[in-house]
Order: sequence, then C-alpha cells, then structure tokens
Amino acid sequence: MRIGIVGAGMVGVATALELALDGHEVRVFDRHGGVASESSFAHAGIVSAALQAPGGGLTPLSPHQGLGHSATQRWTPRHLGWLLNARRVRRLGNLEQAARDMQALTHLSQERMRSLRHQFQLDHERTEGLLVLLRTPAELKAVEHALSGMDPASPVQHRLMDAQTCLSIEPGLNPDIPLEAGIHLPQAEVGNAREFALLLKNEAQRLGVQFRFHTTVSHIEAGSRPSLLHSYSPPEQGHATHAASRADDSRSAEGPSTTPYSHEPERESFDAIVVCAAQQSAPLLKPLGLSLDLYALTGCSITANLRQLEAFPHLGPQAALIDQKHQVSISRIGQRVRVAGGMQLGPLGAAREARLLAALHKVLHDWFPGATQGGVQRWRGVRSIVPDGLPVLGRSAAPGIWLNLGHGSSGWAQACGSARMLAEQIAGVSDAQALSSLKPDRASLQ
Repeated sequence: MRIGIVGAGMVGVATALELALDGHEVRVFDRHGGVASESSFAHAGIVSAALQAPGGGLTPLSPHQGLGHSATQRWTPRHLGWLLNARRVRRLGNLEQAARDMQALTHLSQERMRSLRHQFQLDHERTEGLLVLLRTPAELKAVEHALSGMDPASPVQHRLMDAQTCLSIEPGLNPDIPLEAGIHLPQAEVGNAREFALLLKNEAQRLGVQFRFHTTVSHIEAGSRPSLLHSYSPPEQGHATHAASRADDSRSAEGPSTTPYSHEPERESFDAIVVCAAQQSAPLLKPLGLSLDLYALTGCSITANLRQLEAFPHLGPQAALIDQKHQVSISRIGQRVRVAGGMQLGPLGAAREARLLAALHKVLHDWFPGATQGGVQRWRGVRSIVPDGLPVLGRSAAPGIWLNLGHGSSGWAQACGSARMLAEQIAGVSDAQALSSLKPDRASLQ
C-alpha cells in the first residue's frame, strides 16, 4: 500500500517505520524542519507502565497532568467546559478497563522499543529505573493505597523502600531534604526521545520512507483513494518558530531526499492516510465529520549539563525521579539533567511560565544542589488530549483515514506500541491487538 502520514513527531516517525517494515510505501509530511520538534522535543523522557492512567497520569504514582489541576491555573469558560465534559466522560466510562488498556499499551510499547533497539543496534542516551520520592507520611499513605489496588497480574515491578534505601539507589540525593519513603520501579526507562526519533527516522529512510519537512497539509479528502493537499511552508526569515529554530533535519544525508519538491500546492493520493499531527489534527479532521475535542496540555522543562567532579562522582541523578509533592520529574539524559512538570490546560502566560520554571529550578536545587553547570535550555511543550484522556488509535469513520493521536503526555511512552498496533490493523492481521478503550469510534468521542 501507499500510505501518507501527517506529523513527524515521535508517534508519526514510529508509525512510518512500522509501516515500512511491513513493506508499505510511506511518505511523511511535517510543517517543521525536523522530527520530534514539538511535544517530543524536551519532555521528561520517562517510560513506565506504572505511571499510565487515563489523562496521562491520574494515579498517586504519577504527576496529575491529565486535568491540568493547579492552584494557579487561570480558568476560562473554554477550560471549564472542557474540564466538565472530561469529568462527565470519565464518570460514565469504565476507568478500570481504560487504565488497564493504557498500561498494556505502554508495556507493549516498551517491549517494542527494546526489540527495535536490538534489531537495528540503536545506541541512544538512556538508562533504567525510576524512584518516586515521598516527602511526607500523607504521600506515603496515598501511594500505599494505590499499590494495594494494583492488579496482581500486572507485569510492573515495584518496591516500597525507606529513605536510607532511596539514598543508596540515588546517592546524589540531598540528605538534608525530608524524605519519608520512595517507590522504586526498576523496569522504567528514561531516555532522549528526540535522539531516538532521529534514529528511527534514519532506519525508516533506509527502508524507503520519504520525509517532506517544511510542508503543511491544509486539507484531507477521504475515500477509497484518500488524498491530501500540501504546500511548502518554510519559516519566515527572521521569524523562525521556536520549534523550527531548534531542529532542522530537512537536509539529512541519510536515505532519500527529505526536501520538498515544489513550492506550489500539491495534491497526492494514497491507499491510506494516517493522522498523527497532535493539535493540528482537529482542523484537518473536522471537515471529514470527525469532531475530536482535542485540547492542549502545556508544560515546561529545563535541561542543563551535569557538573563533572572526580571527588563527587554522584552529582545529579543516576536515572529518573519524581517528586510527588511538587509533581516534578528529574531525569538523567546522558551527561545532562532534565527537570519537567507544570502541565496545565491551555496556553501558558509569561508570568505563569516564569513561576513554573522557578519551581523546576527549586526542585532540582532541593534534591541535587550544585549538580549543574553552564547555561540552561528552557522548553515549553504542548501535548494533545481528548476528554477521556485516552489515545485515539485505529480506523476512523472516514474511509481511508486512520488515527494515531491524543497521547497527551505519554507520546514517548506509547509511540512504538501504538505504531505496531496500527500497522497490524492496517494489514488486517486477524489477531491484531485492539484495545477497546482506544478505538476512534468509542462513545466518549461522539
């Protein structure tokens, strides 16, 4: 089949590779200059099935990112309407089944990531292990309740440990900060999603996938031979977008040319079109009768180089941590540390963003004082979420149109699994996994 993909984020690139591995002719379109230029660029980088729940983190083991709950959230009528609809949908839905499907998808994705790393001998910045830090007895009590309700058949390994054991796992932790206990998740991974996306892109190109960067898809037609209209859209001189300025793969020497072929609008037909375009998906799908209430989750991260001192070999984290009180993650990315958090519904104002960045710096200083050196890279990312908080995965009601979007803050964690599942569904594999909670025709999306 000849398949077009709209969006070259982590999900889109993984989907392109899986379809190419199945022998399809694939072309990927993205308005930016490189892969993983938006929500996949500088997020926390944590992959753990234990953190997955509808909304991208609604269990006591993970940041409450899904509903954007914050004491400083500035609510608008649009925010409140979406939030009320989300709560209604989740109240009427089967949350237990949804949580199981989310965890199953993340577990499948983690296994698929490992398989791809082995198959292609991929080497990227990564490590294993996650420690959830519990500062107070109240936090410990809440997490113990969550652990008691965890499915005994779950493949997720976890261990409750005291403060001293936490310090043995993460010897760089500041011992002067009160710490009641911790949850260790040894199977969790943390890695550089942008780097991994580039590696997958290179392998996809070697399999014949063509990437068309600086190319905006403005319209999609459904049918037995669906088509899309696209045009060349380079960043304006002197007005490059934040994403475009930080990533440009359009002149890659790997595989077929990735540069657009024409400055004039073009229409191309395919056997199938897969939409993985996050926030840009809604306006493309609405004319097809597919009304997804996609909403933006906005958050921040800071990334800095770790100080290298022979006398202090454990400066900074060894793997990944989550400060449960502040809902902030701290991740080791190679010789750097990344601190992320502050997800909320809608855009961030300048004052709110400044407060969030200050909070990230404070949490880093609390746990790892003096661990960084040099400048700090700041990032603001937008992720897409639908009211029930679950990804939208599979064949849509519009002929020839498939969806792989709405992963919220879990795109990196679920990309490889959702891509494999979608490829099998397109191939018509009779035993292809189909998680009912994630189907595009589910009632919560109507």
